[in-house]
Amino acid sequence: MRASSPHPSSGGPLAGIRVLEFQGIGPAPFCGMLLADMGADVLLVERPQRADAEYSVAREHDVMLRGRRSLVLDLKSAPDRDTARSLIQRADALIEGFRPGVMERLGLGPETALAINPRLIYGRVTGWGQDGPLAQRAGHDINYIALSGVLNALGRRDETPVPPINLLGDFGGGGALFAFGMVCALLEAGKSGRGQVVDAAMTEGASLLAAMVHGMRASGTWSDRRGTNLLDTGAPWYDVYRTLDGRHVAIGAIEPQFYQQLLERLGLAGEALPDQNDRAGWPALRARFTEVFLTRTRDDWTRVFDGVDACYAPVLAFSEAPDHPHNAARAAFLMQQGAPVPAPAPRLSRTPPLRDTRPPAVGEGGSQAMAEWGAAPCSGEA
Repeated sequence: MRASSPHPSSGGPLAGIRVLEFQGIGPAPFCGMLLADMGADVLLVERPQRADAEYSVAREHDVMLRGRRSLVLDLKSAPDRDTARSLIQRADALIEGFRPGVMERLGLGPETALAINPRLIYGRVTGWGQDGPLAQRAGHDINYIALSGVLNALGRRDETPVPPINLLGDFGGGGALFAFGMVCALLEAGKSGRGQVVDAAMTEGASLLAAMVHGMRASGTWSDRRGTNLLDTGAPWYDVYRTLDGRHVAIGAIEPQFYQQLLERLGLAGEALPDQNDRAGWPALRARFTEVFLTRTRDDWTRVFDGVDACYAPVLAFSEAPDHPHNAARAAFLMQQGAPVPAPAPRLSRTPPLRDTRPPAVGEGGSQAMAEWGAAPCSGEA
């Protein structure tokens, strides 16, 4: 698939929405990507010299920057700060992910921004939130999900908690919920004509993602001891198993009818086994499952379970996922600079998200965006 140059949206449900995004990492650009995927005209304000962290990716492969236009501004420069204010005046929404107080010190905080643009949605995403005892403390995803209680639940029984990359804090509880808050505020502003501040905290977002677990704890069906519950590898029929070739398969046969099909495909339907929900028998059941799954390769098991409702799936690597027949049939990935990347989601039938986009070069499209937004030119424009 050909990747086009970044451009203002000509479609998508957020077409016509102007978003000013200040360069950041993690949840802020992820939120910007989600809005741009859905058609918003996102203008990324970048620093004159980008200080990439060691875990950063090459610009052309930075998926989270797709669909933007880029403008270089030195916010320590008075003229460029004036340009930023001119853009704020014309924007529908603003995204920033700095520590609390940074934008205020630059003269670009919400009080200033809403004074010059009362309809503006001023979005802020941080780990701890804009206030509270930890608001100014440094941290990363692993710290935020630790404080939320979520990290303690991830891992096997009697083993150390396992961080799930940085998916739950940065992107699930952070960027995705941040984007949800921004769209909610934009909808409300369309009715009231008034802007507001969106304060997205990754710690709170991670806690929200665990809403179901909190309900189970309250009803006495979830224990804080990880690896002992229904969905945390405690149940042998909701777990990951190693196969003959050293790969893995995932099973989630919770419902009795699916569990029965699991036993049938494993060749265990006639065997004397503990009852599915007999917790005392779970260790024996797990041992038997472990033994059987080791008799075939992952792909052999995939053929065994083909067409069967046993809640089975092969555990694929990132490199394998784009080629799976289901993902390929739904075009769940698209090509960016020769590499497969996740396509925009979710799908909308009448105003679909934009798919044919790529990250902008630093400063690319800035002049065009300035002209279309009607903002004053600046020294850093490209």
